[in-house]
Amino acid sequence: MGGLGRGLAVGGGGAGILGVVIYLLVAVLGGGGSGSAGSPLSQPGGGTSGGGTSGDVARRCNTAGAIDQYDDCFVLKAFNEINEVWGAQFARSGQTYTKPRLVYFSQSVRTGCGTASSQVGPFYCPPDRKVYIDLGFLDQLQRNYGAQGRYAQAYIVAHEVGHHLQTLTGTEARVRQAQQADPSRENPLSVQLELQADCYAGVWSTLANNAGNVTIGEADLDEALGAAQAVGDDRIQAQAGQVNPETWTHGSAQQRKNSFLTGYRGATLASCGTVPHA
Repeated sequence: MGGLGRGLAVGGGGAGILGVVIYLLVAVLGGGGSGSAGSPLSQPGGGTSGGGTSGDVARRCNTAGAIDQYDDCFVLKAFNEINEVWGAQFARSGQTYTKPRLVYFSQSVRTGCGTASSQVGPFYCPPDRKVYIDLGFLDQLQRNYGAQGRYAQAYIVAHEVGHHLQTLTGTEARVRQAQQADPSRENPLSVQLELQADCYAGVWSTLANNAGNVTIGEADLDEALGAAQAVGDDRIQAQAGQVNPETWTHGSAQQRKNSFLTGYRGATLASCGTVPHA
């Protein structure tokens, strides 16, 4: 399970949402200590519009100013843009890109990787190929970590979709095999996986800017870099009072910033290297 990392746990085209058919599945999950859990909203890669709540969300997100006003609408817009860019990039190399699915949740959610609580933060689950976003984390990112701005949120989504790329390319499976073969390398290999996902987020930024999906200025780049640094293991551990590099699973603030910039400047998957590496 690939995630962005946080303090509580170690662990569509230029038009955006407009014109994109939104298919939202609403389910109430049982279990948990209190006997109830959150309600996820799932936006699969394709499908037809559902009724009830899904129609309400679709209408709200297609109203003027909704993308700026509502986090769920902005995240969905970013998710669609990210997948459109990667789909086009794969097609140019003669490959087929299979989209992940996007799930919003609060409190806890059942996944192909098991049950996860909101303390995990945003994450990607390889078995079910879904990106899980706890919208409350977006607020916490600003309040607790000082990562401000919409492009900080876009970076989060792009990082998680980066883990999906690792599943499609076989990188995730190779890393898990290497971790099982040598448990002493589990954390260092996890760091490699996370830094490559940061790098892929940087690649997407440049590809999206060049294709006209988004416009990325210096201020937007600073927001992404600020978010990448804010969730560095050293920054998170410093808040708890003790920094121990041997326990890192995502990389330091500087490593995460550098990895994003490597992808941003290289603008190719190849520029992010091969994982695992010695």
